Amino acid sequence: MSASKSPSGTPPMFNLAWPLLVELGLAIGAGVVGTALASRISDAAGGAFAIASQVSATLFILFRIIGAGVSVVVTQNLGGGQREAANKVACAVVGASTWLGAVAALAALVGAGGLLHLLNAPPEVFPLAAPLLMALAPSLLFDAWNASMASVMRAHLRTRDTLLVLIAMHVSHLALAMPLMYGWGPLPALGLPGYALALAVSRAIGLALHLWLWRLHLGITLVRADWWRLPRRELAAVLHIGLPGAAENIAYRLAFMFSVATAAQLGATSLATQAYVLQLMGGVMMFSIATGLAVEIVVGYLIGAGDLREAHAVVRRALKIGLVACVLIAAAAALAGHWLLGWFTQDRRIIDAGVTLLWITVLLEPGRTFNLVVINALRAAGDARFPVMAGAASMLLVLAGGSWLLGVGLGWGLIGVWIAYVADEWIRGLIMWRRWQTHAWVPHARASRKRLRPVIVVEG
Repeated sequence: MSASKSPSGTPPMFNLAWPLLVELGLAIGAGVVGTALASRISDAAGGAFAIASQVSATLFILFRIIGAGVSVVVTQNLGGGQREAANKVACAVVGASTWLGAVAALAALVGAGGLLHLLNAPPEVFPLAAPLLMALAPSLLFDAWNASMASVMRAHLRTRDTLLVLIAMHVSHLALAMPLMYGWGPLPALGLPGYALALAVSRAIGLALHLWLWRLHLGITLVRADWWRLPRRELAAVLHIGLPGAAENIAYRLAFMFSVATAAQLGATSLATQAYVLQLMGGVMMFSIATGLAVEIVVGYLIGAGDLREAHAVVRRALKIGLVACVLIAAAAALAGHWLLGWFTQDRRIIDAGVTLLWITVLLEPGRTFNLVVINALRAAGDARFPVMAGAASMLLVLAGGSWLLGVGLGWGLIGVWIAYVADEWIRGLIMWRRWQTHAWVPHARASRKRLRPVIVVEG
């Protein structure tokens, strides 16, 4: 590996991580508030909100086809001094986002019933979840644009700007959600669809802010054709990273959704329990997610600059911090479990079962941290195909198959599902760590660096 010093322009990890951490905290907090608002209607409404949100999150993975690649390609170009090439990639992903967002929105609008039946939505949940999922369709299109534009902003190290946009979106969403859900003055009580309507308005506000920030800070002004055009050269570089990254996310999400269907098969109470604990788990894992995203940006810059030795050191340091933090945060959540779950429900059966799952989460999170940090680093280094090829068997057999076998087949219920989660995260996490430690990613990093050289020659 190269022994050269890291370039002075390499972004510090902390400066990137703390806005990402706050951003994730706000996003997770909004999900917790949404679940709490839904559960105030009934536990069935809480379950409906959870299962519709899981379907929406699964459809959102379509955006990872470009989202997993745009950040890496833009950071590598910026690290190599190729600002114009980075801007062309940014415009290209907007057009791709339009098409992918439209497909996701159409799937939610037309296929809501079929998707919920696939997940074994309980009879008392289905009538509430179907209209909610359909109402979420417009937000998926806006989310496609916002996610891609935010990724470009982060690659340009404008993490504070993306944080401000997220704050604006969540404030406007929550300001509208309660009046639309419960009724206020002349406004009728729309229930769960009111939440979706407020979400769509807030995402439209986010898009307007992103367009303004692109012009102000990045010097990028989109023309009409950028919203639908699919330039082959720029998208090829993004898809080289994005397709394997999306495949890994899609494989995981499908396996995870199978486990959600398993929980739904156990009944509405089990589904509600899982929904509430998953919301709390989002808060537990946000430090590791923020660390992984920051690692991806820093490693992308270092690969573009040719400093592989420092990239390796960055990942090791980040992983050590992440492992300690995730265990402490998970343990704190488990200790406060009765109080935290009391935000959602007063059903003692749900609370007691949820606390047990939170203690299992203390074992789960270190394994997940390996995946969140190391997979992002591998992707930033250009080694994007290995995570999906190496992890597919575990996702299929351990996560999906193990959830059903332990949860339903052996009758262990949600505890069995959570044990499958633990086993899958640790198996995949240790495989990824071995890949990084043995430097098997280095040839891919050198190939990524080499692909930048023709651009440097032409433009130089």
